[in-house]
Amino acid sequence: MAPHEQARIADQLHITDPNSTRRDSGLAIDVAVGLGASIKRLPSRYFYDDKGSVLFQRIMALPEYYLTRVEREILVERGDAIVAYLADGGAALDLIELGSGDGDKTIELCRAAMRAPITAVYYPIDVSGHALGELQARFDAGLPGMPVVPIHGDYFEHWPRTRDGGRQIVMFFGSNLGNLCFKESVALLCSIRARLSPGDVLLLGVDMQKDPKTILAAYNDRQGVTAEFNMNLLTRLNRELDMDFDLLSFSHYATYDPLSGTARSFLVSGRRQSVHSRCLGRTFEFEEGETIYVEQSQKYTREMIKDLAKASGFQVDRHFSDARNWYEIAALRFAPEQ
Repeated sequence: MAPHEQARIADQLHITDPNSTRRDSGLAIDVAVGLGASIKRLPSRYFYDDKGSVLFQRIMALPEYYLTRVEREILVERGDAIVAYLADGGAALDLIELGSGDGDKTIELCRAAMRAPITAVYYPIDVSGHALGELQARFDAGLPGMPVVPIHGDYFEHWPRTRDGGRQIVMFFGSNLGNLCFKESVALLCSIRARLSPGDVLLLGVDMQKDPKTILAAYNDRQGVTAEFNMNLLTRLNRELDMDFDLLSFSHYATYDPLSGTARSFLVSGRRQSVHSRCLGRTFEFEEGETIYVEQSQKYTREMIKDLAKASGFQVDRHFSDARNWYEIAALRFAPEQ
């Protein structure tokens, strides 16, 4: 959203600082814009309040949700090969993880780094101080010899000052890039590239296209945990923006399009209704069957990864996959401008 448009909406909502990083002002603006649009949508980042974070931990443990399990498999089974590949360009590695969470998977790659004849420092960056606390405890207990420098905040506002002579190895795991459209993905990758130098590497975790039934099940589990996770967004809006969503009148709906490779999640209005926010001073009208678009998860082919890399100034140098080729960690090298 353009700054002037953000300021106009903030003024209408009586938000005095539209550029504030406070969660409440950003949420208010995004909800006012998203639910006021002809095609209603809400950013998926608002899923992760305290309850949402707990629910997502449950999702990652579901049998249908293969992504976390398979990415961990790659880091365990191919960790030594990944580290050997990285060390080939120099033995001092600064491992920078964007959105590290609690480090449950990345500790496996760090174990491999500790086994190798290299020096490595791990810089996990996350907006959740609680998750970083869990990460530090995990490393203290399970890998105490690994130097860890937790960084609390936004990736680009708190990019670490790394060691002289150290090569930056940026890790963006969890298939988080898939939550963005192509244009947004390129913009993010360009922002990462702007902080790198020749010889640095981006390790990008991406979910690959596969049997559509397998993908759809990951976002529509039989236990209904994903549905509860998505519906919790409305609970959050009721609490934080004083809205009056009737949760029994909305339902979760997931779909996957194998032609585009995009999984999408929606919240569907079960009847014609009005939803009011006292905080925003606005009422939003819903028709029966009208949707709120809340999430996308892109699934990739290698050609798509190559196109993304080229558009953002990288080149794909190596692929590390699981045995079934369901998921991969792509190694992208800084591509000097021609």
